[in-house]
Amino acid sequence: MRFRLQSLIVILFMSLLPAAALSAQTIEVDVELVLAVDVSRSMSPEELDIQRRGYAEALVSDEVIDAMGDGLLGRVAIQYVEWAGQYNQRIVVDWTLIEDRADAQAFARQLLAHRSPSMSRTSISGGINFAVNAIDTNAYSGNRRIIDISGDGPNNQGPYVALARDEALASGIIINGLPLMTRDGIYSQFDIERLDLYYRDCVIGGPGAFLIPVLSWEEFPEAVRRKIVLELAGRPSPPAHIMPTSGSILDLPGGESDCLIGEKIWEQNRWMWTDP
Repeated sequence: MRFRLQSLIVILFMSLLPAAALSAQTIEVDVELVLAVDVSRSMSPEELDIQRRGYAEALVSDEVIDAMGDGLLGRVAIQYVEWAGQYNQRIVVDWTLIEDRADAQAFARQLLAHRSPSMSRTSISGGINFAVNAIDTNAYSGNRRIIDISGDGPNNQGPYVALARDEALASGIIINGLPLMTRDGIYSQFDIERLDLYYRDCVIGGPGAFLIPVLSWEEFPEAVRRKIVLELAGRPSPPAHIMPTSGSILDLPGGESDCLIGEKIWEQNRWMWTDP
């Protein structure tokens, strides 16, 4: 009797394996892409609105739709996250499978339906760590896994940004950057002179990683569109990983940036009790 009971349990367990395996399967896509967008307090409400509209318009543009369709599978998975301080990350649009224009339009509508206030501090490392976990735990399996991170200042809270970057790269994730160098923030004392070089040396990384500096908000929509097209198409980046939005090539002095400059600036200015 005991043997029969054990056999019955084994047969029942084996019969459930196909269903369990099916439920555990992931959806294969060309790209898993996290759009990680800075909403720290240095961003004005107008700038936050420009960002949302810029990403929404880019995702439904002909160029981006064509790039999605040109992939081996013709489908991608995208998540839109807003980040600020070390523990301030918010999923605005969760992982969405995009296979055609209708899917992209639905994603854009969700994005434009939200209006979020800015949050405190600037933790690029927190944003990276959050995005890495989102990629590792989603229901998709991408040929390429990418974090697309934008921001208007250096890391000033949380783990060191270079450490967070290196851990992401070790997981096979690519990080691309969109440094916002518009020089019109309300916390200018936390700005650094060459945010593009800081992003190059301390934030981006992985095969073909690149960044596109934004020098004015008028450039933002085109910069976002170009960036997403390159990420979806998997095209190689130019030398130095810098792609200016304007026609002129940005000066790229030698040497590495100080990846702790944001933390140092924060310590110098914390007596003001500001919280960018």
